[in-house]
Amino acid sequence: MSVSWNLWHGCRKISPGCKYCYVYRQDERHGKVSCVVTKTANFNLPVKRKRDKSYRIPSGEMVYTCFTSDFFVEGADEWRREAWNMIKERSDLKFFIITKRVDRFYVSLPDDWGEGYENVAIACTVENQPMADYRLPIYLKLPIRHELIVCAPLLEAIDLRKYLDPGKIEEVSVGGESGNDARICDYNWILDIRQQCVEADVPFWFHQTGARLLKDGKLFRIMRKFQHSQARKAGINFKVVRVL
Repeated sequence: MSVSWNLWHGCRKISPGCKYCYVYRQDERHGKVSCVVTKTANFNLPVKRKRDKSYRIPSGEMVYTCFTSDFFVEGADEWRREAWNMIKERSDLKFFIITKRVDRFYVSLPDDWGEGYENVAIACTVENQPMADYRLPIYLKLPIRHELIVCAPLLEAIDLRKYLDPGKIEEVSVGGESGNDARICDYNWILDIRQQCVEADVPFWFHQTGARLLKDGKLFRIMRKFQHSQARKAGINFKVVRVL
């Protein structure tokens, strides 16, 4: 089972992958300003309790953390230490964090982090070669127990070979871009990254086709509700294991 924990909302675009951010799209429909980071009413969700004093989120759940912002976004620096305290308290939960800001990893990091909390997986997002070559050298040096690479939205062919250490990277996940303005994702880029993972013996997961998938010379326009299922139907996942 899994649950979403969006403890703050809003972000600032910092790289090409942010151009058509789904959070900005959703906020525009509701008249919100996406670039302003605000704490949400669910900030303390992991430690909320029911009337019988038990936690609302039962032990063993996977908690998808901060998917309407970035856990390491600048505007949340004052709240992050408290967030880490809740994550530490709920060591019986598994927290999954995706970030484009690995270069801010140490900001407000808890003093007892050490080599990382066992119940936390942090994935580094890269969308093109320049971002891979900037973020991944930083990422691979960080003290994190569970590390994954997320190539999404995949905007071009990416060579990950020098970053695919099977002793560190637990999985590479790839997906195209969603939305009406989505940029084309070429299926050959996906297959190439898969082959890199096979050669390095690193699990590969094709999690989303995106809205515009180029395959065998044809451009397929795929509705949002089918983008995950169509990716599964491709049948190209390699040794996929869930982290934590």
